[in-house]
Amino acid sequence: MGPAPQSMLEASFIHVQGVGRTTELRLWEAGARSWDDYLGRPDHEWPVSPALRARLSDTVHESVERLEVEDFAYFADTLPAAEHWRAVPSFGHRMAFLDIETNGGMEPDDITVIGLFDGRTMHQFVKGENLHQFPEALDEAAIIVTFFGTGFDLPFIRRAFPKLPMPQLHVDLCYMLRRIGYRGGLKSIEGQMGIRRSNATVGLSGMDAVRLWNEYLRGNRRALQTLLHYNAEDVRNMSDLLSEGYRKLTTRVLSGEA
Repeated sequence: MGPAPQSMLEASFIHVQGVGRTTELRLWEAGARSWDDYLGRPDHEWPVSPALRARLSDTVHESVERLEVEDFAYFADTLPAAEHWRAVPSFGHRMAFLDIETNGGMEPDDITVIGLFDGRTMHQFVKGENLHQFPEALDEAAIIVTFFGTGFDLPFIRRAFPKLPMPQLHVDLCYMLRRIGYRGGLKSIEGQMGIRRSNATVGLSGMDAVRLWNEYLRGNRRALQTLLHYNAEDVRNMSDLLSEGYRKLTTRVLSGEA
């Protein structure tokens, strides 16, 4: 089908009402490898019904306009949740890798640490110190990247900060990487990809994060530093997982395998 597009978002038609994976593949095979390709030929040349052609044309024109003004919320609403990863290159300069730690409880105030990495700077928010400043740190984010955040991190954050709007795209690496054959938790997949942890955190798990927090509450300041180091590695390593996942999943989706 030709070379892969620079951005999977601009090759996507699956956000158009009535377009599924089969129709999208058919468009790619007919030469519509990007929105520009689609708009560069008359509508009637594309292998879809007349009714769908009208929706395609309208949506593609709108998509071009929305991307120009970086309206990430539009794509968060229109792309299927499992396809939010396609927007990564288009909004990569506004990324937020996110991971939380808790004290083992399930209540909103049981969050102990939130780690946020934008690809350049690590921000960490600690209960009792600066946790209340976390919402402001998401102001510029267009994409939130987590590992199993769908089931853990984001529900916790929504309960802890009920007034926080979260219109961002969300890439859950747990499910993204499963589509290309990776199984297991974050540390397991890091190992499968050859990513090594530091000596200070190798072997630590979520249960250790709970233990370290409790030790900190008993006066052990070094335990907090270890916990923050552990959280920071969780967050930073997601960047490597995302890069590998995006590359492999793009190839599979374009070939019709995924």
